[in-house]
Amino acid sequence: MVANSQFEYMTPQEFLAWEKNQQLRHEYINGEVFAMTGGTKPHNRIALNLATALDGFVAEKGCDVYINDVKVELSPSGPYHYPDVVVTCDARDRESIDLVQYPCLIAEVLSPSTEAFDRGKKFMKYRQLSTLKEYVLIQSDEIGVECFRRNDEGLWVLHSYGAGDILTLESVGFSIPVDKLYRQVRFDEKEGE
Repeated sequence: MVANSQFEYMTPQEFLAWEKNQQLRHEYINGEVFAMTGGTKPHNRIALNLATALDGFVAEKGCDVYINDVKVELSPSGPYHYPDVVVTCDARDRESIDLVQYPCLIAEVLSPSTEAFDRGKKFMKYRQLSTLKEYVLIQSDEIGVECFRRNDEGLWVLHSYGAGDILTLESVGFSIPVDKLYRQVRFDEKEGE
């Protein structure tokens, strides 16, 4: 989750060296550094449920799944983002211990403060990754999943899923009931409902 920039301009190299010594995570966008804010229990549980379900399955295919603390490099000059869940099946990503450059699947759990950015500018940047095949947006305040999948013509096609549906992630050949993504998730009750 991105907060307001509070740092002076840094080059990508300065950012990567500086961030290795930081206790908090930061995203890097066009020379600006943004401190990451904390998440909610539903946000965390949903990301954990997806990553846990994917982990054993993709490991058998030679792929790796990471959550929250591994950044994705969109190019050597940035930006650098921390998706909630990222999967890579590219052997070149085994050369780095702190970032992924060739993801096939990225999932973001939406929160009110980041939803517009995750749907807009972040997705616009992610689409430039030639290896990315699916971008998944998961609601954290109600049950709902959107999977944007790149088709054979290179166009991104939206597939929506709700309660009772099976989310199919073609990029890794994996399916999961949407309800399983929300296992142990308790939504806040709104006043007057």
